[in-house]
Amino acid sequence: MTSQKVTFLIKCEDQKGLVVKITSFFYDKGFNILSCQQYVNSNQNKYYMRICLDPKGTNINKVALEKDFLSVAKPLNLSWSSHYDNDKSNVAIMVSHTSHCLYDLLEKQREGVLDCNIKMIISNHEKLKPISEMFNIPYYYLPVDKNSKGQQEAQVMKLLDINKIDLIIMARYMQILSSNFINSYPEKIINIHHSFLPAFQGANPYRRAYERGVKLIGATAHYATVDLDEGPIIEQGVERVTHESTPKTLKRIGADIERLVLAKAVKCHLQNQIIVADNKAIVFPEAGE
Repeated sequence: MTSQKVTFLIKCEDQKGLVVKITSFFYDKGFNILSCQQYVNSNQNKYYMRICLDPKGTNINKVALEKDFLSVAKPLNLSWSSHYDNDKSNVAIMVSHTSHCLYDLLEKQREGVLDCNIKMIISNHEKLKPISEMFNIPYYYLPVDKNSKGQQEAQVMKLLDINKIDLIIMARYMQILSSNFINSYPEKIINIHHSFLPAFQGANPYRRAYERGVKLIGATAHYATVDLDEGPIIEQGVERVTHESTPKTLKRIGADIERLVLAKAVKCHLQNQIIVADNKAIVFPEAGE
């Protein structure tokens, strides 16, 4: 463990002495605190912390660290998780017809911007298979219709579980996932919606934006929940447009926003910058930003 950064994500009721009790624990164990980010929601009396640690010089393993941390967590009633840089996330990307988000994610992973293992691409169409071949990533074509949805999702879930997938990215996968599927992977499914939510939920948002004569269009990356397009929002982006914009130009402009927003959200998740609470995503900036 001494060769990797360790990150703890913590949430609890706000109370006196939290910072000193938590940081003193890690100091006593010999950790160097690289960064300690905090947020207090005073309206709800909630406290959130992201603390990054350098274990060099310590003599403790993961199991012992997490067991010992309970001596602090239990009295303070902390909800927490620990993450280790050497444990790269296994990722699956789900797509349909549209390729721009898929290309962007694959390029960023290859360049090291997204530190993960992309284990597979799953699609209900064969159209994007050549892209998977370019990047030498397995492609699973699993068609679906209203009569085969349960069977197809069972096939997908089997693939995800066999390959120990940690994160599922819906990179314009144009199917509504069942509640059973979503509830099986809580806070592990990131979706990109081609609209600045909560506006224009559901299908054809660019057409509806055009019909309303909007002056801003956007995209939203969020965790998928059983409530369609209402999961915790991780990242959003917008671009100004004019009355001259057509549905086609709105779609073209929106594609650029979608790429940026989805990649940023995925990176935040992979770098353990997010704490979800009450259907909101608390997103800590990357240290140094």
